[in-house]
Amino acid sequence: MKYDQLAKDILKNVGGKENVNSLAHCVTRLRFQLKDESRANTEVLKSMDGVITVMQSGGQYQVVIGNHVPDVYKAVVDVGGLDAQAPVNTNEDDKKQGLFNRIIDIFSSIFTPILGVLAATGMIKGFNELFVTLEWLTRESGTYQILNAVGDSLFYFFPIFLGYTVSKKFGGNPFIGMAIGAALVYPALSGLSEGQPLYTLFAGTMFKSPIHITFLGIPVILMSYASSVIPIIFAASFGAKVEKELNRVIPDVVKAFLVPFLTLLIVVPLTFLIIGPITTWGGQLLGQATLWVYHLSPLVAGLLLGGFWQVFVIFGLHWGIIPIGMNNIAVSHMDPIQPLAFSAAFAQIGVVLAVWLKTSDKKIKTLGIPAFISGIFGVTEPAIYGITLPLKKPFIISCIAAGIGGAISGVFGSVNYMVGGLGIFELPVYVSPKDGITAGFWGAVIAMTVAFILGFILTSLLGFKKASEEEESKKENKKEKTSELRFELSSPLTGEVKLLENIKDAAFASGALGKGIAIEPSEGKLYAPVSGSVSVLFPTHHAIGITTDDGAEILIHIGMDTVQLNGTFFTPHVEQGSRVERGQLLIDFDIEEIKKAGFALTTPVVITNQDQFHITTIGEQQIRVGECLMKWEGKTSPILN
Repeated sequence: MKYDQLAKDILKNVGGKENVNSLAHCVTRLRFQLKDESRANTEVLKSMDGVITVMQSGGQYQVVIGNHVPDVYKAVVDVGGLDAQAPVNTNEDDKKQGLFNRIIDIFSSIFTPILGVLAATGMIKGFNELFVTLEWLTRESGTYQILNAVGDSLFYFFPIFLGYTVSKKFGGNPFIGMAIGAALVYPALSGLSEGQPLYTLFAGTMFKSPIHITFLGIPVILMSYASSVIPIIFAASFGAKVEKELNRVIPDVVKAFLVPFLTLLIVVPLTFLIIGPITTWGGQLLGQATLWVYHLSPLVAGLLLGGFWQVFVIFGLHWGIIPIGMNNIAVSHMDPIQPLAFSAAFAQIGVVLAVWLKTSDKKIKTLGIPAFISGIFGVTEPAIYGITLPLKKPFIISCIAAGIGGAISGVFGSVNYMVGGLGIFELPVYVSPKDGITAGFWGAVIAMTVAFILGFILTSLLGFKKASEEEESKKENKKEKTSELRFELSSPLTGEVKLLENIKDAAFASGALGKGIAIEPSEGKLYAPVSGSVSVLFPTHHAIGITTDDGAEILIHIGMDTVQLNGTFFTPHVEQGSRVERGQLLIDFDIEEIKKAGFALTTPVVITNQDQFHITTIGEQQIRVGECLMKWEGKTSPILN
C-alpha cells in the first residue's frame, strides 16, 4: 500500500505499537495517546518525508501529516494492528496529564470523529438558506425540505452522535451512549411540556421550571435537548462509569443484557432528573458569559482571537474554544465567537502566495501551491508548518492580518448560525435562516478579503529571509574555530553522576538525542554549565537548551516525563533567547514535590550536535555544581559544519 512504509516508520518512532494507548486523527494530524512520550523519537519523526512536524500538546502526541492524513491513519492502524478507538487510560495517566490538558484531550477526542460530517451537514444547511435568499428555492418546495432534513440531521440529533463518541472516549459501550442520547431527543417527551403544568419549581428565580410530569413521584424538569452538547457529555461519561462498575460485579453469564439494562435504567432517569437540568443551566450560563465578554468590545475580541487563533491551532488549544461555539449555537441558535477566527486561514494563504511569488527556494516553490489550495478550504497546517512558521516573519504577519480580519468581523457583528465547513465553505453558515444575507455576512466576506490582501501586501513589502540565508548570516558573524580548540562543561547540578546508557529513558540512553551524561540531583537548583544563549526553554520549564558561542548545543532535561507536570514545581530565572554566563542560576525545582508526584529526577545533560565534537565524560561519582562534567574538542568549525 502507498503509505505502509511511512506508517511503519511512524509506529517505530512513537515507541512501537506497545507504547500506543489510542489513536485518532483530525483534518491534518495523527493524534496519539502514548504511554510514555519520552520513548518517541521526535526529531527523527520531524525529519521524515511525509511528516510536516510533531506537536506535543493537550496530552496528545500529534504527528502532523497534511491533507492525506486519513490514508496514513488507516495505514498506521492496519500495519500496527491497532484498535484505533481504544479508550485512553483515564486514571493515573490523566492525573499526570493535568486538568487543562485533560479537558482539551476530551473535547478533541469527542468532536474530531464527527467534524467532517458536522461540517458537511452545516454546509448543506447554509447553502439551502442561501438558495432561498437568492430565490432559487422556496421553503415550501420539496427540494428545500429534503436538503433541510439533511442539513438538520446531525445537529438536531447531536446527543445521539456525541453519546457514541463520549462513550468511546471513556471506555463504555458506544451503543449505550447512543441510547442515552436518543432518550434525550425522544419526540414524544417534547409534547408533554405543552398544556397546564402540575406546579412550578423555583418560582421567582432564573431557574423557574414548570413541572408537567413526575418519575416515581419525583418532579421532572422537561427541557429541549435537541442539538445540545453539554448534557450528553456528562450523561454518557457518567454512563460509562456506571457500566464499568456493573461489569465488575455482574456475572459474565448475564453481562451481555443485564449491564446495558441496569446502566440505562440508572443513567437515563438520573439524566432527566438531575444531570440534564443542571448541565443545561450551566450551558446557558456559559453561553451568556461568552456573549457578555464578546459584547464588552467585539473589536478587541476579534483582534485578540483572530490574531492568536493560528497559535492556538499549533498547540491544539483551539479545542477549548470550538465546543463553546457549538454550545452557543445550541443555546442561542447563533455564535459570534468562532467567526472572529474565520479570516485566519485567508491571512495565511495571502502570506503564502507572497512568499511563493518572491522566493527562489525550490522546496518552498514545491510546497507553496498545495499549501495555498489547502488554506482556501481552511486547512492551514501545511502552510504554517511547511512555510510561514519556519520563516518566522511571514507567520507573524499572518497573525497580524488575521487579527485585523477578526476585528472587522467583530465590528460587523458576524455570527454563524450552524457549524459548517472550513475556509471558503464556511461562508454559507453566515446566512441567517430568518433574515437571509445580513451585514454580518458581508462582514465575514470583507474580513476574509482584507486579511488575504493585507497578508499578501505586508509580506511582499517587508520580505523574509530563507532559513539557509539566516544560517549564512550567522556564519559570517562567527570566527572559524579550529580542531585545536578545547571546551569544558561544568556540572549544572549537585548530585550523583550516572552513565547515560544506564538510565531508564530509551531515547536518551540510546544516544539518539545526543551524547553526554546524567545526574541524579540532590539539590533543586540548575545552573548554567557554560556561557551562551538560551536557545530553548520549554513552556513547562522542565528542560532548557543552551547554545555556546562556539556552536555547541547543550540540552538539559530535568527528570523523566516531567513535561506532564505542566511547569508545576519549576521556577525559571531566565527566558528563551537571553544570554547566560557559566554558573548562573537557571531554574529552581522542588525535588520533594516532584518525587511525591511520582516522577524520577534523573537529569540527562547532552550535546545534541554530537557529530561535530569529540566528547569525553567523567565516570559515575558524586559531583558538585561547577566541577568538570565533560570535555569536548571541535573536530572542525562547529558553525561551518
